[in-house]
Amino acid sequence: DVQLQASGGGLVQTGGSLRLSCAASGVTFDTYAIGWFRQAPGKEREGISCFKVSDGSQYYTTSVKGRFTISGGNANNTVYLQMESLKPEDTAVYYCAAAEGGLCTWSPKHTIIVLTTTGRHYWGQGTQVTVSS
Repeated sequence: DVQLQASGGGLVQTGGSLRLSCAASGVTFDTYAIGWFRQAPGKEREGISCFKVSDGSQYYTTSVKGRFTISGGNANNTVYLQMESLKPEDTAVYYCAAAEGGLCTWSPKHTIIVLTTTGRHYWGQGTQVTVSS
């Protein structure tokens, strides 16, 4: 049984930092792409970062590039999203997703899509990030 556990959210002030974790059980990440997504109130869920474990490639949307860093992989089957210089517009529920044989690519709206090449795709539950002004 595959499970993803997202954690690390919280309340921070503008300019603060948080590190989100996405821990997997029942699967190893070596052939996966791991994505971080967020959904703000009244808005669609959007992909903001993706990490292809097999080659270490990283992808970021323009809204988070330079402030957020994705890392991790097989060592402890956990992928992290280090978030710096947080802004009120970063307030959202953050989700992680894992796609087997995964590819990181772009939507027409220049958000990130994580695709599976094997049909196995998993979501973690959300973790709330709130940035106060």
